[in-house]
Amino acid sequence: MRMEWTLFQRLTGAALALTFAVVLLGAYVRLSNAGLGCPDWPGCYGRWLVPVQPHHLAEANAAYPQRPVEPVKAWKEMIHRYAAGSLGLLVLALAILAWRKRRDPAQPVGLPLALLVLIGLQSLLGMWTVTWQLKPVIVVAHLLGGLTTLGLLAWLLLDQRHWQTQPVSTAEQRLLRRYAGLGLALLAAQIILGGWTSANYAALACPDFPTCQTQWWPPMDFREAFTPWRGLGVSYEGGVLTNDARVTLHFMHRLGALVVTLALGGLSIRLLVAAPNRTARGLGGAIAILLMIQISLGVANVLLHLPLAVAVAHTGGAALLLLALVMLNHHLQTEGAPC
Repeated sequence: MRMEWTLFQRLTGAALALTFAVVLLGAYVRLSNAGLGCPDWPGCYGRWLVPVQPHHLAEANAAYPQRPVEPVKAWKEMIHRYAAGSLGLLVLALAILAWRKRRDPAQPVGLPLALLVLIGLQSLLGMWTVTWQLKPVIVVAHLLGGLTTLGLLAWLLLDQRHWQTQPVSTAEQRLLRRYAGLGLALLAAQIILGGWTSANYAALACPDFPTCQTQWWPPMDFREAFTPWRGLGVSYEGGVLTNDARVTLHFMHRLGALVVTLALGGLSIRLLVAAPNRTARGLGGAIAILLMIQISLGVANVLLHLPLAVAVAHTGGAALLLLALVMLNHHLQTEGAPC
């Protein structure tokens, strides 16, 4: 029987879809070098709309002579901010609805409130991304915050299913839960490493594949590559790392991809062979397909020299893999008897 969605569920679904769009927009802005398209925050050159009139352009260029207005980049950045602001309003509405219905045992309260706090932190990180001039540790934290928001909203939406029951605690299901949790943790680590590689402009440090700069183990500089803090007042636009440090990041991201492929590939096979129900088997198949697509996009980024559409799709693929693993973990922790 079809279940009618409540207002809270509809808002949660809308927020989830918008979060995915905001993640893709953020990747598009970053990869098209528009992260500093507006040098101030939350407006753009002191305005809520990108200055386009000649006298507004003159005022903006006089106020920020070191960064004259580039309308195309500025609009990219502002569209991302408008979308993120709309997401903040949706999450605020979810928190208000949850608080008003807090006496209802079926109403989640803690997670909507936690999401509101997370969105507030995301706003700060968005501001610091601009004011600290694309500092990699802030850029990566901002990306991680966006994907965490995506995962928590997916979990919240899944929690609204009224037919979920207590999980079956067979030895096989307990093992699958551990594997699924490990897969999610490894994917999160790989996403962080990929974000660090991108934020340090190292995505093309190895222009060949499967070798890196024609070598299987090129010269690397781990200390320089993974220095998290370099003080304030430094512009990171275009990157500040040496070639060896950038090669280190790119090469480690490739090794991380290999580890994640083996882990998620093994998890998918185990699900397809021994999952307790059709939903888990379906998620195993989805993870396998998404994993193959993600690997193909990663290789295409190298061989095609980071085309914008492919690079953005690579971020989208990571987000979809994250959603699939969140769904799997939720299913294994809450699902009842096999079907």
